[in-house]
Amino acid sequence: MSVAFDPGDHGGDGARLAELLGVAVEDVLDLSASLNPVAPDFEVMLRGHLRALRRYPRPDRATAALASRLGVDADLIVLTNGGAEAIALLAAEMPVGWVRDPEFSLYRRHLREVAPGSPRWRSNPHNPSGLLAAAEETADVWDEAFWPLAAGTWSRGDVERGAVVVGSLTKLLACPGLRVGYVVCPDHGLAERIRRRQPAWSLNGLAAAALPDMLGEVRLGEWAAQVAVLREQLRGLLVSAGFEPEPSDANWLLVRAPGLRDRLAKAAISVRDCANFAMPGFVRIAVPGPEGLQRLADALGRPGL
Repeated sequence: MSVAFDPGDHGGDGARLAELLGVAVEDVLDLSASLNPVAPDFEVMLRGHLRALRRYPRPDRATAALASRLGVDADLIVLTNGGAEAIALLAAEMPVGWVRDPEFSLYRRHLREVAPGSPRWRSNPHNPSGLLAAAEETADVWDEAFWPLAAGTWSRGDVERGAVVVGSLTKLLACPGLRVGYVVCPDHGLAERIRRRQPAWSLNGLAAAALPDMLGEVRLGEWAAQVAVLREQLRGLLVSAGFEPEPSDANWLLVRAPGLRDRLAKAAISVRDCANFAMPGFVRIAVPGPEGLQRLADALGRPGL
């Protein structure tokens, strides 16, 4: 038996599956959104910054904190309302680009024109394969939303070579509802033009206030090593269940498994449908923590699933 439900555009299907099954959102194991499975619980820390909601947000301290991690001038960084706004703002400033599919769909959505020979947009690690780009590979725009957990460092550093970098901190911090993304520009002119395009107070007050403290809790090297171990455990689990996951450096695995998404939905587990990558029959499975791995193992071994 299976439970069929329409996939969302970008994963994060847990809430819709919970509604379909009539269960609490917390009862769904959402592996359709590739969040950091070893991130600390920031709920208490965020509660300590709730008074910031009484003031208009200022991103200065948060921007300086991120600039310190990235090792770049704070004036080159624009904090955004999630990685989605970072992509939209940059595409408005650089409206013609080249995207080689399969690739994250928001690039094509926001570019005015996609044309070979134009500035190349590329996710790194590649989404959906999960593979890191070779050191010699170049791009004009690097989307590093998942880079920190794949490489264990803050950035590949291509800004120094003239590329633009976009990223999503709330993937790393496992709190996508907080909405914190960024653009790192190779020159001050581009950064200022993007700021002029950005709506006022785009970064919400809670995020602006809490981000410096949250960044202080980041342990990239440790987290990347833990994710790598969990990824191999996930790979072993899938292989033992008869699947053949593709190689990956990211906090997810891509696997050809027609029907698996609907089958797992019956057990209140959501995985990412890859049809909108033009890869029907493939799913992208986020690396879960130990409890999630056990729950997935139980579901895959359940008779009649």
